[in-house]
Amino acid sequence: MKEIRLIDIRDEILSDNQNLAQVIRQRLLENRVFMLNLMASPGAGKTSLIVETIRLLKNEFRIGVIEGDIESMVDSEKIVAEGVPAVQLRTGGACHLDAPMIESALDTMDLSTFDLIFIENVGNLVCPAEFDTGAAKKIMILSVPEGDDKILKYPLMFSVCDALIINKTDYLPGSDFNIPLLRERMQVLNKPAQIFQVSCRTGEGLDDWCQWLRKEISSYPNNII
Repeated sequence: MKEIRLIDIRDEILSDNQNLAQVIRQRLLENRVFMLNLMASPGAGKTSLIVETIRLLKNEFRIGVIEGDIESMVDSEKIVAEGVPAVQLRTGGACHLDAPMIESALDTMDLSTFDLIFIENVGNLVCPAEFDTGAAKKIMILSVPEGDDKILKYPLMFSVCDALIINKTDYLPGSDFNIPLLRERMQVLNKPAQIFQVSCRTGEGLDDWCQWLRKEISSYPNNII
């Protein structure tokens, strides 16, 4: 064999994933289920934000959660303790959730019993940004202890999100985290993205976040591109 044939597996994987994500999006649309893909680093506060959002919205919407973790069911147990059903996806080493994984979770859920589903993606600022899950919106959480320079190190994650949540604002006193600078950089990288300043510990900003979420759900599916 004299010639070398190059097969770009990554492109094929992403293409197949995108096709399935569109199928998932249509399935959710037909069932009027609004799904969010929540992405962040480990420890940024994904589960805490979901729990606090559940507490504020559970009387308005029927909520479910898809949890993604390499190991353990700790986060799912926290969700179930709030009276909300959860599906645990144990990736066994995979650093992100993709459309096939989400499809397998949705297959176990009666979509007619949900209005809102949260995906808690695997803690990672790289891979989750590349894989479409079929969610209506992508949300990124950046916690104050991580630093405001993450937008320079992981620009793709910041560029694909529909909303950026700056979490753990109770750590701001004494911190060098520069919120105005982060907002300036977001204006350049991803101007349409909504930005919320939140503390799950004090409750700061949670009402604004939930109000935005209410509006997104009420305008669904007209707000889906």
